[in-house]
Amino acid sequence: MWSPNASMEQLYRAFELKREQSRTEWAEHAKAHMKKRLADSLAVTIEEQDELRPVLLDRVELGDHIRERIEISTFWGFRVPVYVLLPKGDFRKRAAVLALHGHGFGSRQIVGLNADGTEHTGEWDLHGNYALELVRRGFVVVVPEILGFGDRRLEEDQKDGQVGNSSCQTLASHLLLYGIPLAGVRVQEARRVLDYLVSREEVDASRIGCFGFSGGGLLAAYTAVLDERIQASVLCAFTNTFKRSIMGVHHCIDNYLLGALDFAELPELIGLLAPRPLFIASGRQDPIFPVDGVETAVSYLQLEYALAGASERLGVHLYEGVHEVNGSQAYPWLVKNL
Repeated sequence: MWSPNASMEQLYRAFELKREQSRTEWAEHAKAHMKKRLADSLAVTIEEQDELRPVLLDRVELGDHIRERIEISTFWGFRVPVYVLLPKGDFRKRAAVLALHGHGFGSRQIVGLNADGTEHTGEWDLHGNYALELVRRGFVVVVPEILGFGDRRLEEDQKDGQVGNSSCQTLASHLLLYGIPLAGVRVQEARRVLDYLVSREEVDASRIGCFGFSGGGLLAAYTAVLDERIQASVLCAFTNTFKRSIMGVHHCIDNYLLGALDFAELPELIGLLAPRPLFIASGRQDPIFPVDGVETAVSYLQLEYALAGASERLGVHLYEGVHEVNGSQAYPWLVKNL
């Protein structure tokens, strides 16, 4: 009788109606308005960006590629470790991909390493080592350690050799006191990583893509919407509706963006990528991004791409699997589109 469920549902419907009225009010400028609102929601107070000042930490020559670890600066004094995977072969400029990991033990999880930095052998985990798969397809791949994971956890979360946990809860709640979204910090850092990527002599800056899994998919989507240097995007195990995913299933606090439902549902935000190439991949048995929510989002995106005259630029792969990477169609799609 006193459960808030019904009231919360009414609140969602009220904001849904408000968004519909707003779209009518803004008419042909609705998308620009939505993009501005997203940018405002992700805004981070930065007095001055730090110079990148890249430092080479390690360089390893492997059988089919070279793996570098670089340290760069972003802002607020942050120094960020970044893996750069370089294909072996000729010295022509190549297409490049910003690869953004999900929850786990960080950037090492998608470049072929264990959490302690040793070479991984045996079967891949749910991340599928997609940065490694991409470099083997000829891309230069840059993989930043996202704030709150791996080596960029708070000291308390690295005690006693803990592996695979994150500092998301603490960072997000503390940043909230400053009115700063954790997602916004991560997006701004991803854009600084792009600044570094396009400065590399091996990279063709006109052919930049991104590939994000889970929480990395959120970061890839928002970064690509705000930064048009990204020409093609793969969002894996993320595309859904807020209603069916982060409102219907318990998720990490880093998925929530203050005031988002005041101006858009998630498919509308992803739809801002049209007409740029976009590939959606998701497991039919994913328990935290349910397939019916994926299908709702895909239906909306198909309409948006059709209206933009770019239906052929939208790819979709719903595969048999859980919350995991399956790049069997996404990898060749990215090769074709970059």
